[in-house]
Amino acid sequence: MTTYESGPPARTRTHTWQPRPEVGPEIPVMSGLDILRASLKGELPGASMASTLGFRLTEAGEGFAVFEGDPGDHLLNPMGTVHGGFLATLLDSALGSAVMTRLPAGTTYTTVQLGVHMIRPVLADTPTLRCEGTALHVGRTTATAEARVVGTHDGKLYAHGTTTCAVLRLA
Repeated sequence: MTTYESGPPARTRTHTWQPRPEVGPEIPVMSGLDILRASLKGELPGASMASTLGFRLTEAGEGFAVFEGDPGDHLLNPMGTVHGGFLATLLDSALGSAVMTRLPAGTTYTTVQLGVHMIRPVLADTPTLRCEGTALHVGRTTATAEARVVGTHDGKLYAHGTTTCAVLRLA
């Protein structure tokens, strides 16, 4: 058996992120859509999880949010395919953000259920994936959404998912 020391040299990956700002007076008076739009404009930092895994918010509108992610060999599981957690996190981000676009100022959300269906494997060299989430129901205490992950290069479905979120009023 070959040891890792005799294989190719180790690789490194560095990422940077902006820390979340202290919750100032502007955040509680912004709707969820306003917060996401401010993030898109660079006025507020994006979610640090996105830079960790290599995806980003690209669009947000009333009832929908779009993320794009770049698979790579830093995301591989022991079987040599991209770990399912990458797709689950990409889906969770689009699903939650779609819900967020419909939340008024003074509210937030948290995921309480996430359903993920993986359709085809994602490989290290799979090009950029696009995940669009759509809010289906946003009520006073709960919300639901659905999302799809498709290849920007081939239009094929890689995964889809649903969520239920708890809607929380800020104190």
